[in-house]
Amino acid sequence: MRYSVLRALRNHTGDISGEVISGELGISRVAVWKQVQELRKQGYVIAASSRGYRLESAPDALLPGEFPGWESLVRHFESVESTMGVARTLARSGAEAGTLVLAEQQSSGRGRLDRSWMSPPGGIYMTLVTRPSIAPVLAPRISLMASVAVAEAIHTLLGLPAQVKWPNDVLIEDRKVCGILAEMEAESDAVRYVNIGIGLNANTPVGELQQGAVSLAEASGAPVDRVLLVRSIVEGIFARIEHLEEPSILDEWRRWAVTLGREVSIISAGAPVRGVAMDISSMGTLMLRQPNGEIREIVAGDCRHEAQ
Repeated sequence: MRYSVLRALRNHTGDISGEVISGELGISRVAVWKQVQELRKQGYVIAASSRGYRLESAPDALLPGEFPGWESLVRHFESVESTMGVARTLARSGAEAGTLVLAEQQSSGRGRLDRSWMSPPGGIYMTLVTRPSIAPVLAPRISLMASVAVAEAIHTLLGLPAQVKWPNDVLIEDRKVCGILAEMEAESDAVRYVNIGIGLNANTPVGELQQGAVSLAEASGAPVDRVLLVRSIVEGIFARIEHLEEPSILDEWRRWAVTLGREVSIISAGAPVRGVAMDISSMGTLMLRQPNGEIREIVAGDCRHEAQ
C-alpha cells in the first residue's frame, strides 16, 4: 500500500488531497497519512498543505518504491554482508525469478576466486534470482550474458565505451567498472536457480576504488542515475535469458568483447598460462593459443590483459 500511495503522488504534478488518494486506493484518509509518514522515514520529501500532499523529491537510494511494478520483488538493505548471501537464502526458500536484492553497502562483498569486493556508498550492489530452463552445462553462459547486459546498459544510457572481458568483467578503456558472479544450484539434469551478483562502480568516490578501476561518474564526468541503470540491466538480462541455448548469446558476447585477439595471462591454482585469446567455446570457455601454437581450453581463471 505504501508504494501505491507513492505512485499516486507521482502521478500528480501538483498537490493531491488525501481524500482523492483514499478514493483511488480504497483506503481511509488516516491510512494514507500513515503511509505518507512511512515514506518520509525512507527519505521521501513530501510536502503537506491544506491542498493536500506533494512529492518534492526522492532519496538517492535503491528503494522498492523507485521500481514501479517491481516493488514486491525488491529487497532493499542499507547494509548487508553480501547481497549474494541474502539472495541464496531467498532462492532456497522458493523466491520467484526476478527477486532482486539491493544494498547501499556491503561489509563482506565477494568477487571471483573469493576476492573481496569493495562496496562503499554510491555503487550498485545487487543480486538477481533467476530460474532458467536450461541444462546445468550451459550455466557458464549466464555470466557472459549478464556482462553484455551491463555493458549495453552503460553504453546506451551514458554513451560510454563499455566492453566485456572474459569471463565476467565489464571495462571502460581497460579499467574495471563492474564485476559479475553467478552462483548456481542444480540437480543432475535441471537448474534450480542461478543467482547473478553484480557489483558496479556507479557513483563510487574515486578514492574508494581499487587500482585499475573506474567509476561511471568518473568516466562520464557526472553522477549517474542508479535506478535507471539497475532497471536497464535487469530488463537486459531477462530479454536474453530465454535465449541462452542459442548461438546468438555467444555471438553477442563476441561483439562486445575486448579480450579476443589479445595477449592474456590466465591465473588459476597452478602456474600462469599465457597466450592469445582466440575465441570462446559453446560452453563459454576461453580458447587460448599458447606460444607453441597449441590451443588450450580454459575453463576458469583470472584473465589479465597484457599491455598492448
